[in-house]
Amino acid sequence: MGAWMTSSYRANFGDPDLVPRLENGSKFDPNFGYDEPREERIAVATMQEMEEAQLKWFQRDYCAQHLITWMTCRRDTYPWSINGCKHERHIFDECEFDDYVMRMKEYERERRLLNREKRKKLKAAKEAAAE
Repeated sequence: MGAWMTSSYRANFGDPDLVPRLENGSKFDPNFGYDEPREERIAVATMQEMEEAQLKWFQRDYCAQHLITWMTCRRDTYPWSINGCKHERHIFDECEFDDYVMRMKEYERERRLLNREKRKKLKAAKEAAAE
């Protein structure tokens, strides 16, 4: 909640150029600042598998394969599923948490690169005005 409120406040009352708009993708090269290329995250579950599992639109994310496994376990062990699928639930929750952390890190990286770009432009403008 705090991150959303902060970014919303910055976008409306602060400098909107410094707030990342990640719905359109990153503005910078994903490998900028890294020695080796980063591997791209690819969802394992296909759209057909997600449709067959009847996942809602907000459940169709990077962790959908773990959700499908957990839902299948719950369905297969229904009357006793209260305690039967804890491991699958844990794996799904851990994936969701890791995905959230990764998205927050990407947001912060984008924000810092936008700040860096603005600082460089201001410095170049200041040097050009001094000459």
